[in-house]
Amino acid sequence: MSLKSLPELTLSHSAMSVLEAAEAAGRLTLVGSVEELVELATPEVDPAGFYEVGYEAQGMGYFAEAKVCRTKNGIAANYLEAYMRRRDPDCMLVGDDRATDKPTYASRYGTSFDPLRTETLDWLKEQPIACFFFETGLPSNPLSAVAICPANAGFFALGLAMLQGIVPLEKVRAAGANYFHGAVVYVAPPFRHTHFEGKQVVVHNRRFEEAGLHELFSYNLYPGPSAKKGVYGMLLTLGERAEEPWTTAHCSTVQVVTPYENVTTIMHEGASGGGKSEMLEQMHREADGTLLLGTNTVTGDARTLTLPRGCDLLPVTDDMALCHPALQQNGSVGKLSLIDAENAWFVRVNHIDSYGTDPHLEAITVHPPGPLLFLNIEAQPGATSLIWEHTEDEPGVPCPNPRVIVPRRYVHGVVSGPVTVDIRSFGVRCPPSTKQLPTYGILGLMHVLPPSLAWLWRLVAPRGHGNPSIVDQGGMQSEGVGSFWPFATGRKVDQANILLDQILDTTATRFVLIPNQHIGCWKVGFAPQWVAREYLARRGSAPFGANELMPARCPLLGAHKETLTVEGQTIGKWFLDVSQQPEVGPEAYDQGARQLTVFFHAQVRQFLHEDLDPRGRQIIEACLAGATYDDYVAFTEA
Repeated sequence: MSLKSLPELTLSHSAMSVLEAAEAAGRLTLVGSVEELVELATPEVDPAGFYEVGYEAQGMGYFAEAKVCRTKNGIAANYLEAYMRRRDPDCMLVGDDRATDKPTYASRYGTSFDPLRTETLDWLKEQPIACFFFETGLPSNPLSAVAICPANAGFFALGLAMLQGIVPLEKVRAAGANYFHGAVVYVAPPFRHTHFEGKQVVVHNRRFEEAGLHELFSYNLYPGPSAKKGVYGMLLTLGERAEEPWTTAHCSTVQVVTPYENVTTIMHEGASGGGKSEMLEQMHREADGTLLLGTNTVTGDARTLTLPRGCDLLPVTDDMALCHPALQQNGSVGKLSLIDAENAWFVRVNHIDSYGTDPHLEAITVHPPGPLLFLNIEAQPGATSLIWEHTEDEPGVPCPNPRVIVPRRYVHGVVSGPVTVDIRSFGVRCPPSTKQLPTYGILGLMHVLPPSLAWLWRLVAPRGHGNPSIVDQGGMQSEGVGSFWPFATGRKVDQANILLDQILDTTATRFVLIPNQHIGCWKVGFAPQWVAREYLARRGSAPFGANELMPARCPLLGAHKETLTVEGQTIGKWFLDVSQQPEVGPEAYDQGARQLTVFFHAQVRQFLHEDLDPRGRQIIEACLAGATYDDYVAFTEA
């Protein structure tokens, strides 16, 4: 299909000029299905069965970016540079002069983005182009977008189309002039070398004077910063500008069905690596069927739980959830409602290092109903890509961020449509903490947070210990405002206000805090959130009584139970109150609490802006003054 077959297509002048130039030169491919992009990903192969994606960078020679092959279960792409195998947290820039707290192109490079924008468009006009249309946002009122990519980057276009969905060309043609596109994604990989010293860079250019147009310039081929998080930024911007502002939460969501058929919906938020994908997984059992709760890093002791039958899991979202006011359902008064913002899930599989670790995901990926896209997985042409065979960054060092893009329709039991949230949990990666080396790893297995304190945790959003998804900066970092701040284009205070309104309007949804990796001196992986999920689902929607909880020694951790019983097995206070661990003790706990408090105070001070909601200012000032658990509770008491 050609542009002439879409005579009334409404695009921005710049996007149309690129497509018209490519069509005039016979270099335009309009794509209307994922199957076409699968074919485009490997248009030709070398004798070994691989297709190399590379570009001439002006004045610098040829750069090979990735090798791609067709396998029995999809397309596998491997980046030739280890740096490109995970997201650079500093990749995002804003190219316009509208209000933002983000680094701008002008501030980093000392010049307007406009000349580079023109240079990028001119380069695209000289390339073979693959173009397709997609929609994102609320299904009843989506943001329509167009993607313009070099044709040889078919695997990248495939990832974007799988994640966001692809609009059939027949639908575009039938809509005619009514099919307006409010967003454009431009992909120009060689500029990474000519302009950005080899770094991942994504530039958001908000041209709202053109009927709200949002341009995204992706100068790299890793889908994380652009195909996924770039579109996330578009959604956050869309929510900020709405008459009734809303946000897109960074979370997974699951409906947990107990053996007694009670259903509890849990929304799990957190920074990258905070356990969002793991909340959708069945617990990883030992060979004898038990769950390894943790291993003591000092004594080597292990603790296991016997849970004969886990709850059934009905996945709803994996990473991005639209929290739009229009989704509120009858009977959901005081609770948050949401819907998945994605068409497929960008699943990290670094923890799957052998067959049998996650039988459900392994079954989907080995014998999928349709093609998958594998990234950073060792794959051979014509063979089956296996998610436990990870590309090595160097000999003996596996890539920490292997991924597979799985269309949500492939997932058994997946829930479509809006759901109402019973529990909002927040995940934090914690380092080990001992008397010899006190750290902020003092979180117990589960803490209950008042809504005001839950809001503060979403402002701070600690990235935490040993993050596998991004280029690690070391130490404790803040992912900021809901943990989606790395992808937002506007101001922190605006997103803080949106979240505050959302939380204070939905206080019937309960809030909990769950660590992963370590609880004090115990190495626990993701066992805490699997145990908490089983406990909370069995408990149902019953609120915690005043006598069930005791305030944590560190007020920022809300309250916790003294003991917790799941299926007749009691988890002792060592796992719920880290100060009770002999290897930690009160003094080391307090040192860790001071680390956490100093970090919190430094982060929340940033939000004391003149435009902050007065209710939020009161909460932050109370935090800085050393608020107690009861103080936080009082903010939302009836």
